[in-house]
Amino acid sequence: MHDLVLALVLLLVVALSLIVARILPLPIPLPLVQIAGGFLLGAVFGVKIPLDPELFFLLFIPPLLFLAGWRIPKGAFFRDLGPIVTLAVGLVVFTVVGVGFFLSWLVPVMPVAIAFAVAAILAPTDPVAVSAVHGGSAMPPRLEHILAGESLFNDASGLDIFRFAVAAVMTGSFSFSQALSGFFWVAVGGIGIGVGVAFVCGYLLRWLVRLGGEDSAIQILVSLLVPFAAYMVGQSLQVSGILAAATAGIATHYTNLHGSEMSTTRMDRRAVWNTVQTVLDGVIFVLLGEQLVRLAGADLAGARFAGAWMIPLYILVISLALLLLRFAWVWVSLYLSRFRRSIHSLSAHFILVSVLTVAGVRGAITLAGAFSLPLLLPNGAPLPGRDLALVIAMGVILVSLLLAGFALPPLLRRLPYTPQLAAIGDEKDARLSAANAAVQRLAALRQEVDGDWEDKDIAYEAIDHLLALYRRRMTTRDDESEESVWIRARVERNFRLAALAAEREQLFELRLRKEIDDELHRKLVLEVDLVEASLISKGSSAGSL
Repeated sequence: MHDLVLALVLLLVVALSLIVARILPLPIPLPLVQIAGGFLLGAVFGVKIPLDPELFFLLFIPPLLFLAGWRIPKGAFFRDLGPIVTLAVGLVVFTVVGVGFFLSWLVPVMPVAIAFAVAAILAPTDPVAVSAVHGGSAMPPRLEHILAGESLFNDASGLDIFRFAVAAVMTGSFSFSQALSGFFWVAVGGIGIGVGVAFVCGYLLRWLVRLGGEDSAIQILVSLLVPFAAYMVGQSLQVSGILAAATAGIATHYTNLHGSEMSTTRMDRRAVWNTVQTVLDGVIFVLLGEQLVRLAGADLAGARFAGAWMIPLYILVISLALLLLRFAWVWVSLYLSRFRRSIHSLSAHFILVSVLTVAGVRGAITLAGAFSLPLLLPNGAPLPGRDLALVIAMGVILVSLLLAGFALPPLLRRLPYTPQLAAIGDEKDARLSAANAAVQRLAALRQEVDGDWEDKDIAYEAIDHLLALYRRRMTTRDDESEESVWIRARVERNFRLAALAAEREQLFELRLRKEIDDELHRKLVLEVDLVEASLISKGSSAGSL
């Protein structure tokens, strides 16, 4: 009962933080509001939340990585795979080595393996935190996709290196050659497990649909279980469960391409996963604030310079080291990439590198990794430097959030033109192709209407009405530019949304006057909601599931 009450309290704080972030006069990033909520929860109300590292890792990491893999644009991901791998693997190794040695010098009480473990959990970036702090300044799509791809796989590479480092601490032995070969095999195995679980679940769902029809609840429930299944199978087979969860998200996208789903399934699933992501990220940041209170009085001795008051300085120094390492790596990799041909000045190169550096915000993954540090050594002694490692991780998260919140929007406004790869296909041609397929299907259905139909005239009228709508969509005047076509479509969409809002208001008014009952009211409002949702999705660039 106590754990259930704590879970409900965390959900309440997350909900309140969402409200507070909306009504604040200043655009304060949501993660900072949630951290403040967690701090108040611990400092004012005295709430103490015990954390089981393994349970925490299992509950938060698989769904977050799965969702990131599912939502990342696959075409952009594979076209920019080179820069993504350079940042997700090369930069992580570079950061772990540099920060690991620096931490072992700065904090003598922290064993070298623990220092490298902390460096490994500081290396991954968090795209959710980035999207929350860059404010109203739009991130160029290509940069956003590169950062999303980097965060997806640097989570896996960083956390797997973290596992190797922790294993070295617990066993007292480490072999670089064995670690390198082991990392390769656990990575390959994790990718294979993720693809396998995703395709098995996808084809099982398609078989169930053919057998008994589609049930949205089953589809959504299975999608929620897939990341945990991939992670747990990977862990049980001693391969990377982290990569398995991330790869399962990417593979699930392709399994969905081979089986049609009801629109309500996609809409409901998107809403459920949006809620899951909001809750998981919110709870993690609330826990960060609560843990800050609990660690304020922890024994943080052992740093090179005595005095706990020096801890903020250590956090700033470590944050600066992370920034410098990232800046140097991005500068060199950007200079050697195809971006070089489109950047003609040193100042433009500096701004672009600065954006990619500051956008490397640490967040939920770093905190989850910090919490998963073991509490005790095999001999029962406390893990040396664990409290200090937690404080450093939390401090780095706060510094990166604050820096990105204040520095990223002005940098984005000064960002030069970012080269874009050609899109796969053309939106206008795709729309015309889809509309042409609809016209052909309707024309074929019109031919099937024969004299035996009782409502033949109604059928002809309905089909002709739909044909006129599609043909109007396919027709563009010769003197009308493509831009004016999309402007007209946007204006029509806005007018349709206004009309649908009037329909909904009238339906609620009829229900209040008891002129219709609940069942009819729900049915008609759902019809309006579905049409409105389809129109809103056309004007939105959000990822879909």
